[in-house]
Amino acid sequence: MLLCLDIGNSQLCGGIFNKDKLLLQFRYDTKKICTSDELGVFIRSVLRENNINHDDIEKIGIASVVPSIDYTVRAACIKYLKHPPLFLQPGVKTGMSVKTSHPNEVGADLIAGAIAARSMAPNKDLLIFDFGTATTCCHINPKGEFLGASIAPGIRLMMDSLHSNTAKLFAVDIVKPETAIGKNTKTAIQSGIYYAQLGLARLLIENATIENNMQQKPIIFATGGFSNLFVKTKIFNHIVPELVLLGIKLMLDNN
Repeated sequence: MLLCLDIGNSQLCGGIFNKDKLLLQFRYDTKKICTSDELGVFIRSVLRENNINHDDIEKIGIASVVPSIDYTVRAACIKYLKHPPLFLQPGVKTGMSVKTSHPNEVGADLIAGAIAARSMAPNKDLLIFDFGTATTCCHINPKGEFLGASIAPGIRLMMDSLHSNTAKLFAVDIVKPETAIGKNTKTAIQSGIYYAQLGLARLLIENATIENNMQQKPIIFATGGFSNLFVKTKIFNHIVPELVLLGIKLMLDNN
């Protein structure tokens, strides 16, 4: 079995794979990761409660965008699961050529998502949206080259910013609004946040298609914790919340 960890700014998302089957997913608040012992005990307890023997874990792969806790997570894996993890970083075989001006700056989560998306739709232009703490969009060309990305505040960051910087606006549940124009403060906030993200996605797709002279319509992926909000929009060809975990798994297969 393989353990894949996607360490984001808000949450650590974990997945257990048995061959190509994703058996289990779990989450842990990134900001609560203090010691390797706490994290290691948590992972072992999650496995135990789901009838998975931690001794069956053969490899561990990690995509992290939070360098400050990488040492802690590595230590937890070694002490409690008996395997040093493989981090997705420069030098690791991914089958992905990064063609940005500063390749080392590209987030490991973006690369992992790109790896998985390309495995599902090879030899195509791909635009991959990740609706997490930040909302990102990256472009992969038919050659499998990572050409660049767009980064914007994510849904929860938008809501937190409104709540923190205004006197009368409050935090709301993040849901798809029933109407574009809300009838009260709650639905007005929900609408503004939702349609800001949807409009961002539509405009990025339009401009990226033109700027890169795409001969065919790109294949559009959505992933991340909030991707399911956009299921009915019909602008995404594939909505795969676990896309990054799948990419980490493919990285382990190639190394």
